[in-house]
Amino acid sequence: MAEQRFKTHGKKRNLLQPFLLLLIVAFLAAAGFASMTLFERGAPVITMDEIPEYIGADTTLELTIADAKSGIRSIHMAINQENQNKEVLHTDYPRQGYMGKAGPTEIKEKQLIDIKKLGLKEGPAEIILEVRDYSFWGLFQGNLTRIAKNITIDTKAPKINLLHATRYLKQGGAGIVIYQTTEDAMHHGVQINGNFHPGFPLNDGREHTYIAFIALPYDATAIVDAKITAEDLAGNKTATGFSSTYKKANQRHDDINISDGFLSAKIPEFEEHYPEMKGDMIEKYLYTNRDLRDINNKKIHDLCQNPSPERFWKGTFQRMPGSPRAGFADHRTYFYNGQPIDEQVHLGVDIASTQRADVRAAEAGKVVFTGYNGIYGEMVVLDHGQGIFSLYSHLSQINVTMDSQVDQNTVLGLTGTTGMAGGDHLHFSMLINGVFVNPVEWWDPHWIAVTIDGPVAESKFN
Repeated sequence: MAEQRFKTHGKKRNLLQPFLLLLIVAFLAAAGFASMTLFERGAPVITMDEIPEYIGADTTLELTIADAKSGIRSIHMAINQENQNKEVLHTDYPRQGYMGKAGPTEIKEKQLIDIKKLGLKEGPAEIILEVRDYSFWGLFQGNLTRIAKNITIDTKAPKINLLHATRYLKQGGAGIVIYQTTEDAMHHGVQINGNFHPGFPLNDGREHTYIAFIALPYDATAIVDAKITAEDLAGNKTATGFSSTYKKANQRHDDINISDGFLSAKIPEFEEHYPEMKGDMIEKYLYTNRDLRDINNKKIHDLCQNPSPERFWKGTFQRMPGSPRAGFADHRTYFYNGQPIDEQVHLGVDIASTQRADVRAAEAGKVVFTGYNGIYGEMVVLDHGQGIFSLYSHLSQINVTMDSQVDQNTVLGLTGTTGMAGGDHLHFSMLINGVFVNPVEWWDPHWIAVTIDGPVAESKFN
């Protein structure tokens, strides 16, 4: 009997062993699952632009928070100043379950920091951002991502002191504005007629003193919204207006006849560069003279949006010797078979000399463009610094390379007939921050002295 009982218990133990083994495996699997999910250790990820060193009156922070495993539990942002915590943001997200993601996996926040409402004052502080997820890790507190940065609270906008503004501005004319700010400004300059002209340090020993070269478009009918603007490192903005007197310029009107011979000579050149053109000769001509002109002018404008802060030029700009063939802002009506087919404005001065004549740099500068540009043909653009550019087009040959520095009188290339040119000549343009202006002013030493050099010297005594 004893032997029989032993055999019976042995059979029971043999039956229990696989069951216990299954329990152990199930327990280990559950523990592994819990470790990988409930106790996961992947901290939340915060994506945002770098927290600015200076926080202004209405700074906004944009951030994206992600946690792909257990989900986001809470977001907390505060500013600590003199051992006092001021809560900027606190959001708790309700648990959505225990299996899988217990909270949202991505949150986008656009948080305004209202300094006045928070009761903070000017000076140093610390901003703290903490995000927790729904992991059981860390004694069930979740994984923590923490960002802390020392900041400076600055809610006072810089002040602007106007020292000089050009008194008279013609259509297509240029001028200057000289001003001071009470502190280093991150972004400043002059706004006039919808165009922004950045300011540059005068570098004459005066702190925070700047000059902005400004331009009035050729088609302006008045001076509109003329003001100096400044924004400091904390994003505080200020503006002050100034007054200049508008003067209407004398602008010529020309009639230009388009012949079949001209079309046969010019259209194949444009077809080679712009195979997308469609239609007959006149349709292709109109596309070139209208649409392509706009595209080319936009390209030129964009070239002028990152000027060198250094002033390379020293005095009067040099005019190429030769006969004037067309003036700045000439209004042209184009005729074909006696009928008007188009109207455009000529944004430069045409000068004719001998064929393939030397084209020289009007002043010292840096080469910022060489190549073909539609109606302008082969073209060179020079950056003379502080927003002033010169353009040389219809060239038959280019002798300079991109990014090279050139002196006044350096040979840039040779005149030609490329682009929308009916004969060998130079098309010369001057621009200020992408706005075409009358080159005649820049060729005039008296204008340079009265408009630029004199006011800069006199502003030292203001």
